[in-house]
This record gives sequence, structure tokens and C-alpha cells, in this order.
Amino acid sequence: MPTAFTAYRWELRKLRAQKRTYMGLATVALIPLAFVIALSVRRGGPNDVAFGRYVHQSGLVIPLVILIFAANFLLPLVTALVAGDIVANEDHNGTLKTILTRSLDRSQIFTAKLLAAVTYAIVALVLMCTVATVAGTIASGFHPIVSLSGTRVSAPTALALVYLSFGVYCIPTLAIVAIGVFLSAATRNSAAAVVGTVMFVLLLNLVDIIPGLEGLAPYVLPHQYDAWMGFLRSPIDWNPIVRAIWVSALFAVPSCFAGYLVFLRRDVAGG
Repeated sequence: MPTAFTAYRWELRKLRAQKRTYMGLATVALIPLAFVIALSVRRGGPNDVAFGRYVHQSGLVIPLVILIFAANFLLPLVTALVAGDIVANEDHNGTLKTILTRSLDRSQIFTAKLLAAVTYAIVALVLMCTVATVAGTIASGFHPIVSLSGTRVSAPTALALVYLSFGVYCIPTLAIVAIGVFLSAATRNSAAAVVGTVMFVLLLNLVDIIPGLEGLAPYVLPHQYDAWMGFLRSPIDWNPIVRAIWVSALFAVPSCFAGYLVFLRRDVAGG
């Protein structure tokens, strides 16, 4: 008897067959390569950002610098490309009715789609981290880094911290996935869901610059993009990491529940 795991495998097969899947993955792989190539042909670096002054001293800081630059727009966009399309695409192709009449209940189908979108987001982050780390190491070497607290961190420990940092960044990214899947189910339009997800994140970024709202900034989703920096302090600062978990959950859980309700009540006869 088919299960949610069966539906999940179906969804992964669909993702492998879609061009936008590879467009997003190619983007997260090419950005680090372009960044490293640009650094190789110039002596300076992005000294106005954290770790920027060390890009020519250790390749292990390069994925961290790229994460800073890509956090507010690129990675949310790549995530939204799939999350915002994963339900709406079925509406566009007229295949949703067929899926909903299979021997699976709607909760299993929705769970499978959500997990497939989550899987894509994780793969994209791991790919970007790996490409940036390998390319950075080739260009600048596998050397120790200097933490945000000014302490020296050995290369093996720094490598582990790089991946842990991307893991922390993944926490708010999963909230973006949930928002994208909800909009995909609610709007029934891929473009609207993708653009809506990105615009929602960009609007939340305004909290940082609107006078009088600065106190809310630590508790909105985009601010959690920087929580990974807690791993690059000595000792590790767990406060932003813990806050990122519960703030992201405040956005993710209602979005998942709302998306599930919309999907549960979908009119099969109408597609």
C-alpha cells in the first residue's frame, strides 16, 4: 500500500525532471565559482563585511562571506523557485486531480510535497557550501581562520564550523520553504507563489530600516539569517541560534498548517 514515503519518492522524481530544479542548483554552484575567480584576478577583498579581509589568507572564510552576500535575496529566491511551484505546478499542468484521486490521502501527498521542497533547499545549501569550500581552498589554501572574537581557529575546526554555520542558516530557510508551499497551494500560480515568497521576505527586511521598529528586528525571519555567526565566536554564542529556531518555527508552523488546510479542502472536481 502506498505511503507518504512513496509519494515523497514520486515528488523527488518530478523535481529531477524539472528545469528549474537544475537552474537553482546551477546558480548556487556558479556563484561561489564566480566569486573565487573574481578574487583570483584582484588583490583586494570585500573588507567591509565579516571575514572579508581574510579571503586571501584562508579559503575557509570564502563560504562564510558568500553566505553573507547571498543570505537576503539569492538563497530565498532559489528556495522559493521550488517551494512556490511544487503544488501550483500541478494546477498549471492539470495533474492535481489525478494525484488527489490516487490511493493516498491528502495529508500524505501534502507531506510528500513539503518534504521534497525541504530536501531541495537542503541540497542547495550543501552544494553551495561544498563548492565554495573546495574552490576557496584551492584558491586561498586550507588554513586556520580568525573568529569574530579575534581567536585563531584551526583549519579542521573551521571546516566543521563552516558546515555548522550553513546548517544554522538552513533553519530560517526551512521557514521560507513552508511559506512558499503555503502560497503555492493557496494561489495555484507558480509565479505568484515564488514572487510572493521573495517579496514577503524582502518586506520583513524593511523592519531593520523603518524608524521605530528596530526593536522588532531580532524577532523577524530575515534577521535569523545571521544566527550562524554565533558559531564563529569564542565561546560559541548560542543565544542567536536558539532564537533562530523558535522565531523560524513561529513562521514555519502556521504556514505548514495553513497550507495543509488549503490543500485538504481543495476541490478535486475543479482541479
